[in-house]
Amino acid sequence: MVFLNMRFLALLLLFCRPVSAAVLHIGAGQAYADITAAGVAAKPGDTLLLHSGEYAGNQSLRLQGTFNKWICILAEKNVVFKGGVTAWNCTDIAYVHIEGITFKGQTGNGVNIDDGGSYDTPSHHLRLEKCVFRDMAATGNNDLLKLSGVDEMTIVECRFENGAQGGSGIDMVGCHNGLVRQCHFENMGSNAVQMKGGSSDIRVEACYFKNCGSRAINLGGSTGLPFFRPADARYEATRLQVYSCIFIGSEVPVAFVGCTHSEVVNNTIYKPGRWVIRILQENKDTVRFARCGDNTFSNNIVYVDAQLRTACSVDQGTLPDRFAYANNLWYHEGDVQWRGVAGKHSITGKSPLLREDLSIGAESPAAGAGLPVQQPNTDYSGRSFSKNRSIGAYEF
Repeated sequence: MVFLNMRFLALLLLFCRPVSAAVLHIGAGQAYADITAAGVAAKPGDTLLLHSGEYAGNQSLRLQGTFNKWICILAEKNVVFKGGVTAWNCTDIAYVHIEGITFKGQTGNGVNIDDGGSYDTPSHHLRLEKCVFRDMAATGNNDLLKLSGVDEMTIVECRFENGAQGGSGIDMVGCHNGLVRQCHFENMGSNAVQMKGGSSDIRVEACYFKNCGSRAINLGGSTGLPFFRPADARYEATRLQVYSCIFIGSEVPVAFVGCTHSEVVNNTIYKPGRWVIRILQENKDTVRFARCGDNTFSNNIVYVDAQLRTACSVDQGTLPDRFAYANNLWYHEGDVQWRGVAGKHSITGKSPLLREDLSIGAESPAAGAGLPVQQPNTDYSGRSFSKNRSIGAYEF
């Protein structure tokens, strides 16, 4: 379970709480029995402090901090929200920091954060840190974390484990200007991270994906017209970035689905189940919506074995010729003649000499062989890439 040591908690309270603000204590024997009641009383700058214990789900929050007075929700230690349809249903929240809490065993979505259906007033300025989302008690399209109409969000150092068979770890519909960094995804259902419905300008960086279902990363998707944010969006998703991540297993690690101007750069992909990449157009209205194209796949190590069907699966209605492939290393452990997907300066037939943690050393053919790009700046471990950067998630 995630918890904060008391010294760090004291520092967070100083960071979160202006001099004039209050700490609202939540838990057995405290001023507030549940977080819903504390949320009603909370004012900008306040801290909602959850004391140790297990809490019931089906809580509702509508918190509005301000630019210089964020509302913080912190866990003392061992704070778990168990069960309920949804642990928390958060509507029209702004300037809210949530840290150190575990959510498990929900039947709908683990945590739901949305704009209340008012698409012109999204939830915004949300930070989730060191939280755990796990063990969905459902098998359908049920998500550990559902974000609908959320802008300016950061999700960092969170864990997502044991998702619903048909759901996502993080499902974003009409979300913009976001960062998912240093998160761990394992045993997902449909996908680990999905960004669709007009989503844009979202970076997924230095994350770990293991056995993440049908599509570890779904760049785009298929969204009903009433749910697009903005309503006149002409793309499922655009300007998405997947940087310095590790992918192990999954039917396909990376699916480009009706997205444009998106980049998958400096990742390590290890033994995918069926494909390395899929290029799809699930929303067939290509009069209104841009076809899947103008995307980049560069500086990636791809290590496959006999379970692979083909490197890239291409759907009708897409623009595969408008994908840029450069400086990828493609290696099949049972077939040195395998060439992956053709591209500029590809390395084929040579083992990347991966270590147990999928890093590389100076002896790897991936070392120093990457395309010179401005982003990402740092590798999976947080080290800066060299001027002559390596291929894959790790600099050597």
